[in-house]
Amino acid sequence: MRTAETADARMLLTPRQAAQALAISPRKLWGMTASGEIPYLKIGRLTRYSVDDIARWIESRRKPLSGEASK
Repeated sequence: MRTAETADARMLLTPRQAAQALAISPRKLWGMTASGEIPYLKIGRLTRYSVDDIARWIESRRKPLSGEASK
């Protein structure tokens, strides 16, 4: 039986989880967070990353394929 506590059901990721999901180092993620390059939330003293925000951020950075640019 699955619960809302399983990793795939989480709406917010810890910095370690977000770095792992993005396949970057936690240090790189902190730099991107500090510069405002990637969306994040502050909950008290905690920094969290929305799965939906990260997905939108990735999509916004996607480059068109060479054949798609002319369409």
